[in-house]
Amino acid sequence: IRKSERRATSLLKLINEPAVTLDGESTRLVANIELPDDIEATRSLAADGVGLYRTEYLFMNRSSAPDEEEQLAAYRQAVEGLDGIPITIRTLDLGADKQLDNCSQDSTTCNPALGLRAIRLCLKEPKLFRPHLRAILRASALGPVKIMIPMLSNLQEVHQLKATLQEAKESLTRDGLEYADDICVGGMIEVPAAALAADAFARELDFLSIGTNDLVQYTLAIDRIDDEVNYLYDPLHPSVLRLIQMVIDAGKRHNIPISMCGEMAGDPRYIPLLLGMGLREFSMQP
Repeated sequence: IRKSERRATSLLKLINEPAVTLDGESTRLVANIELPDDIEATRSLAADGVGLYRTEYLFMNRSSAPDEEEQLAAYRQAVEGLDGIPITIRTLDLGADKQLDNCSQDSTTCNPALGLRAIRLCLKEPKLFRPHLRAILRASALGPVKIMIPMLSNLQEVHQLKATLQEAKESLTRDGLEYADDICVGGMIEVPAAALAADAFARELDFLSIGTNDLVQYTLAIDRIDDEVNYLYDPLHPSVLRLIQMVIDAGKRHNIPISMCGEMAGDPRYIPLLLGMGLREFSMQP
């Protein structure tokens, strides 16, 4: 414990120093946040931004979904609390181990991790998704906000999302409510199919973020929370590294930012390798 405390103390001295490698390569260190307390931690640690704001906490452990105004209040608190620090808001990643009580999911699904979740669920439940998008768009009028879509697996989902987002913008215009019309839209690469098709997604989206937690478990066909097989969970498996490299390379070819927001991004053991692979933005717990 004393060793970790000494390390933490030494790192605190570097808070306001630029995140630059010894050979002069600049990197961005951004935060994953969820609860209001994370906002102050992000500011106090001088993060370059928020690479992942999880929105599902607003929807869980309750009998009905929050309405647009309640969601806006939460996003406003985050945007204004960050005081100009850019924030990437991930749309609802419900499903699998995160359920909404009143959502029309089949409780008999054998494998929820492969079922109706994240963007799949949102596109099927427009009454849930539209107010969600409207609230995020309204928050974008208050500060630098990006939208990130979880668990993309095909381009049809991107096209549907863009159409739904445009409808949300038009409805806000009719209601006389402000939003940032040029808001950036990105996607999480956490399904192997999306990594293999990274070039196609890079042509359609403004940025990509590699979600290694799911990417590793889907690639290796193991449940990382299953004690019987989680010993097989290996971020350094050659297949996983190849997929990560494909995404990074696609970003370079299409000149869009690539970040990583899975646990791998916050593990110092992996940073030299990821830097060598070309990754320059790391999103992690504050």
